[in-house]
Amino acid sequence: MKLKSDIKSFIFISLLLPAVAIGQNKVLTLSDAIEIAQAQSYDAMAARLNFMSQYWSHRSYKAELLPSINLSGGLMEFDRSMVQTRDYESGQIYYVENNTLSNSLSLSINQNIAPLGGTLSVQSYLHRLDQFSYGNRLYNSRPIRLSYTQPLFAFNRLKWLKKTEPLKYDMAKRSYLEAMEGVGIEVVNLFFNVLSAQSHLRQAENNLKDRRSLLEIANKRFGIGTITKSELLQLELSVLNAEVEVGDNKLYLCNNLFSLLSYLRIPSDLDVTLISPYTITDIMMIEDDVIERALNNSSHNLQQKVSILESEQSVAQAKGSRGLQMQIHSQLGFDKSGDSFSDAYHGMRDNEIVGLTFSFPIFDWGMGRGRVKMAEADLEANKVRLQQAHDKYLQDLATDVQSFNTQTVQCKNALKAQDIANERYDITKRRFEAGTATVTDLNTAWQESENARAQYVRLLQSYWSTYYSLRKFTLYDWVNNRDLDADFETLINR
Repeated sequence: MKLKSDIKSFIFISLLLPAVAIGQNKVLTLSDAIEIAQAQSYDAMAARLNFMSQYWSHRSYKAELLPSINLSGGLMEFDRSMVQTRDYESGQIYYVENNTLSNSLSLSINQNIAPLGGTLSVQSYLHRLDQFSYGNRLYNSRPIRLSYTQPLFAFNRLKWLKKTEPLKYDMAKRSYLEAMEGVGIEVVNLFFNVLSAQSHLRQAENNLKDRRSLLEIANKRFGIGTITKSELLQLELSVLNAEVEVGDNKLYLCNNLFSLLSYLRIPSDLDVTLISPYTITDIMMIEDDVIERALNNSSHNLQQKVSILESEQSVAQAKGSRGLQMQIHSQLGFDKSGDSFSDAYHGMRDNEIVGLTFSFPIFDWGMGRGRVKMAEADLEANKVRLQQAHDKYLQDLATDVQSFNTQTVQCKNALKAQDIANERYDITKRRFEAGTATVTDLNTAWQESENARAQYVRLLQSYWSTYYSLRKFTLYDWVNNRDLDADFETLINR
């Protein structure tokens, strides 16, 4: 299911809030609550910010592959100081006054060569030096200079970024969708906590009402001697306990409702009645189908690939920084110095520089070799950890599928059990009113009815929690039979 836009959710909220002002009660379904949470909960905001962080990281990586234009220089650099100078004939050192003003400007275009790991640069440079002590001015220009630097046998960072960054960005999209489904799972738990509290409160209030009614009947029966004093006292005690239970359940409901509304970031004083999704789907999931969709859609496989690539990158970096380090550098261009601006650009002289620099550790006590071995060991250990995590991932998927398919039947049976327990309690209650059932029989039937109702709500919560967990695993809407998606362009441009 494609995630709904934030606008729809805010429209829902805007329609919901005016009703509070006039004291109307509003209903909230599970799908409504999930939609609101995915639009404005703090977890949803964090998911969007995490995605945007990875998006800008991806943008920065792509920018490194494009030419960059840089303007630099130094303006109005005034220097009045004593500087050291040497007489080249006698070797004697003197201190003379320096009184200069320097201005420089440089324009460069740089391009990283990702396959090779080198850098190509085109530069233009102009420098002006005013020497006030001598009353002269000097210009130095380099209209164009082409330079290239190429490391040999070194670690190529951009080459590895081209492998990992596209995967990380794709993983960020899937992680965002999974985070939104995680919001749905949290809402399911909070939503059913409130439903359970509402159910307990309704039952406690009904029970209190029944107990008071039954106590009146018991007083009449005690007057004619059909029940004992002990049974009468037992009913009086049950009335007091029912009153305490009503108070406890009111507090429990307030706390759970506050937790839900706070998570949804809507006013905590909103008068809300939750509508339980009592109808469950008839979906029966096939384990192989779920696993296939999970491996194709979720971020799991991408996380594994990125983790292996990053470990292999560490090995390559350790090997690249070990032993002989060589770098070729070359420059080709023109330059000229003159007393005037025009002289600095006439009669240009060409200049070429080509060189090879190297560094070789003759003896490093095995430090370079140790770093390589450590990186290789980390790679193998990471492979083992990832394989273990993959096996657990598949096991969790299989367990959730089996649990979901079982819960479908259990929910239907629990609903039947609830109806049977309610009917039995009604029959026992009428028998007690007729004098053919004891207080113990009545309490037993009531407890069975309560247990059946609590069991149904608990199984219903487990059913929907497992369903949304499988949605998160597979990024697939099993009701509408389509992959989950989001409008990432809108998300980026917000």
